[in-house]
Amino acid sequence: MKRIFILNGHPAETSLSRTLVEAYANAARQAGHEVRLTHLHDLHFDTDFGWVDFENPKPLEPALEQLLQDLSWSEHFMMSTPMWWGGLPAKLKGLFDRALLPGRAFDTRNKTLIGLPRPMLSGRTARVVITSDTPGWFMRLAYKNALIWQLRRQILEFVGLKPTRLTHLGPASEPKAGEVARWVAQVRRLGSQAA
Repeated sequence: MKRIFILNGHPAETSLSRTLVEAYANAARQAGHEVRLTHLHDLHFDTDFGWVDFENPKPLEPALEQLLQDLSWSEHFMMSTPMWWGGLPAKLKGLFDRALLPGRAFDTRNKTLIGLPRPMLSGRTARVVITSDTPGWFMRLAYKNALIWQLRRQILEFVGLKPTRLTHLGPASEPKAGEVARWVAQVRRLGSQAA
């Protein structure tokens, strides 16, 4: 059994992302996993990194401190987010900017063999579910999977969460009949397996 931290990365109170993370969480709990679930909508923090630097960052609000504690506690991280304008919702990007700091998520004084900061959240796996209106083939060909690359390599694996597996679901705004139910069933299977 695993300790799983789940983040709904959609800034609205209700969304497809919320439906998906709750399905994942319920299936994981039913399978005996220990689960902590957080909704981005409920977190109150300043999304702007501001004029400070890594050596003098803004103090973290309680919501961001709790997020880091939940990540440290977890063995597996799951997140669902929409793709907006080819990237992350601003509040979710702000969360990463503010919380994943040197000394908390990566170590700039201790380098890897290739000279990158050493990850501080190693030993954890991740699953990200991305919803969008962009078909998967178009994301690959036209957008070069930029959001997938950013999430997997430049954020999560950079701080040590790997392997990071991604699931893309779409079109999300006007899904075909039965599509959402199929997606929920797919995510429930992943939750029961902590995958």
